[in-house]
Amino acid sequence: MARTFRPFDGVLLLDKPLELSSNTALQKARRLFQAEKAGHTGTLDPLATGLLPVCFGEATKFSTALLEADKTYRATVRLGQTTATGDAEGEVLQHRPTAHLQLADIHAALAAFRGAIQQLPPMYSALKHQGKPLYEYIRNGETIERALRDVVIHELILHDFDGEQLDISVRCSKGTYIRTLGEDIGEALGCGGHLTKLRRTAIAHFDLAHGYTLAQLADMSETAREICVLPVDSLMPAMPKLHVDDVQIRRLAQGQRLGLDTGLPDGKIALYGAQGFIGVGDLLGRRLAPERLIASVAKRAAESPQE
Repeated sequence: MARTFRPFDGVLLLDKPLELSSNTALQKARRLFQAEKAGHTGTLDPLATGLLPVCFGEATKFSTALLEADKTYRATVRLGQTTATGDAEGEVLQHRPTAHLQLADIHAALAAFRGAIQQLPPMYSALKHQGKPLYEYIRNGETIERALRDVVIHELILHDFDGEQLDISVRCSKGTYIRTLGEDIGEALGCGGHLTKLRRTAIAHFDLAHGYTLAQLADMSETAREICVLPVDSLMPAMPKLHVDDVQIRRLAQGQRLGLDTGLPDGKIALYGAQGFIGVGDLLGRRLAPERLIASVAKRAAESPQE
C-alpha cells in the first residue's frame, strides 16, 4: 500500500545517529511524520551525531536564520596521529609522540584558537569548487587550491586530557570545521591529531537536551510524536513581533507595503494575525514590506473579498 504524505508544518529537533547521513536521517524523520516536505538546517557528517533540526512544510521557508547561527559541539581529538581525512575514517599518515605533553601545554595551545581565527577548508568536505564538492576531487587524486576562511571560536573548553586524547567543547561561528580545528590544535602542540568523535549539542537557541532520536520517535503514538514538533516561529524567538489585522494581512499577501508607526527597530519582523504566526516582514522606517508569508495564510488572504 502506497504511503500517503500530508501537509505538516513545524520544527523537529532530531538527534542524528552515528553512521547515518543527514539526508538519510531527514528522510526517515519525514516518513515517520508522513510530511510532504522537509529540509534540514546544516549537514552533519555520517561519523558525527547530535542536533539536526528538521523543518517540515512551511518551516523550510524560515530556516535560513539557523544556517547563519552559532553552533556548539562536543569533540574528542586523538593526539599523536594525523589521518588523510582529519578524522577516524581516514588512513593514518603519521605517528608522533605525545608523552611529553603537559596540561599547561594543552591550555596554552587552546588559548591561541579562541576568538577570530582562519581555517583552510579540508579537501574531504562538501565545499564546492566549480559546482563539484571538494571530496570528489580528492577521491580522484586532485587537490584544489583553497582560500583561508575567517571564523570565530567563541568558546573552547577543555573537559579532559588523558595524555593522548582531548575532550573539548566548542561554540563557533558558521563555517567552522571542527575536524580542521582538531588537526590545527594537534599541529600547534607539535604532535598532530585527528577527530575521533563529534557531537553537535546546540544551534543558536536550540539545544540537544530537547531533541529526540529516530528510535524514540518510532516508538511513540502519532499524537505523542506530533507533540515533539515545535511551531514554525520557534525558528526566530528573538525577532521583534508585530500583530496585524485581516485587512493588513490581505494587503501584505498581495505584495503591498504598509505604512505603520510600529515603534520597532528596522529589520526583520515576525508577523502575527488572529490565527497566530503568518510570516516575516521587512521594516524600514514606517514602511513594512512582506518578505515571506505562510502559504495558506497568504492564499486565504489573497482570495478573500475586498472591503
